[in-house]
Amino acid sequence: MTDFAADALRPFLAMDILKQARALEGQGRTICHLEVGEPGQPPAPRVIEAVARALPNPQGYTNAKGMIELRQGLAQYYEQQHGVAVDPELILATMGSSAGFILAFHAAFRPGARIAITRPGYPAYVNTLLGLGFGVVEIPVSAANGWHLTGADIARAYAEKPFEGLLFASPANPTGASVDRGGLADIVATCARLGITFISDEIYHGLDYRGPSVSALELTRDAIVINSFSKYYCMTGWRIGWMVLPEALIRRAEILQQNLFISAPTLSQIAATVALGERDYAEVQKASYAQNRDLLASGLRELGFDLPTSGDGAFYAYTGIARFSNDSRAFCEQMLEVAGVAATPGLDFDRTDGNGFVRFSYAGTRQTIEAALERLRGFVRAGG
Repeated sequence: MTDFAADALRPFLAMDILKQARALEGQGRTICHLEVGEPGQPPAPRVIEAVARALPNPQGYTNAKGMIELRQGLAQYYEQQHGVAVDPELILATMGSSAGFILAFHAAFRPGARIAITRPGYPAYVNTLLGLGFGVVEIPVSAANGWHLTGADIARAYAEKPFEGLLFASPANPTGASVDRGGLADIVATCARLGITFISDEIYHGLDYRGPSVSALELTRDAIVINSFSKYYCMTGWRIGWMVLPEALIRRAEILQQNLFISAPTLSQIAATVALGERDYAEVQKASYAQNRDLLASGLRELGFDLPTSGDGAFYAYTGIARFSNDSRAFCEQMLEVAGVAATPGLDFDRTDGNGFVRFSYAGTRQTIEAALERLRGFVRAGG
C-alpha cells in the first residue's frame, strides 16, 4: 500500500497526451487517438433531435436532484436491467461521474477519512481524494489474477491500515477487469463485515463482454452507486451522470449538490432522459468495441506487447511494454511523436509499477485501430 503526501497531486497524463496530440494535429499531422476513453460515435440520433427541439426554449436550473423525468427513467432502468426497485427520490443527476465522486466523498465521510482504491486504477480517484483532503489506501491487483479484486485482498489491506471507504469499479479502468456476481457479493459482504462504506463505480456498465453487468444495488442498499452516460451512451462531453444513495445520505448529498453544482446541465438531462430508451443504438456500439477488442489484442500480442488478458469489459487494453521500455511516459511520448499513435502511460494508473505498462483505448473506429497497428509495426521494427 502507498502513503501519499498532501501535495502528491499529479497531472492526468491521458489529458496531457491528448493535448500534445492536438498540438501535432495543429501542425498538420494525423494522429491515431487511443489515449482517451471516448466513444468514436455520437449519441443516438434521437438524443440529438430531442436537444434540438428543446433549444428554442429557455433552459433554467432544474431540481438539484435532477429532472423527475430523468430520475423516473433511471428507476425504470434499474427495474428492467437489474430487477431492483429504486425510489427516484434516492437518485441524483450529476455533472458526470466526476461530480458524483465529489458528492459521495463529502456526503459519506468525515474530513481526512481514508478511502481505498485498487492499483492500477483510474488516476482521478487519487487526485480527487487528495485534492479534497482525504487519505488514500491503494490495494494492488495483478494480471496473474486477471486484475480482479477479492474480499481477501480487502481484508488484508484493512488489517494493515484500516480505512473507512472502498471505491471500486467493475468493469475497471485501465484493465477492463470485471467481477461476476459472486465476486461482487464477496466484496460487498467483506465491506459490510468490516464496516467499510462501499462506493460502486458502474460507469462502464453495459460494456461487459462476458454477460450482463451486475449492480451493487442487486446485493445491497447500503452502497453508493455512481454511473454515467459518457461511455455506454456515447455522451462524454455532455457531462451527465447519476448516483443512487442510501436514504441516510440522500439529503446531505442534495445539499452539497445545491451548493457545489446547483444542478446538472438541463440540456444534458433532457438528452440523458431520451438516451435511456436508445439501448439498441448503444448495443450496436458495444458490438463494434468487441470487434476492436479482438483486433487490437491480437495485433498488440503479435508486435510483442504483453497482454495476458484482453479484459472482461470497458474498452481498454492494459499492456506490458517490458520488451520495449521501462519508462511508460517516455515510450508514449516517443510513440506519439514518431508513429503518430496516442496512448496513455501506465504511470497514470499506477505510480508504483505503471512504468511497465501502457493503456490503449479501443473505443474509436475500426479504421483507427487498423491504422494504429500498422504504424506501431513500423515503430517497433525501428526499435521504438
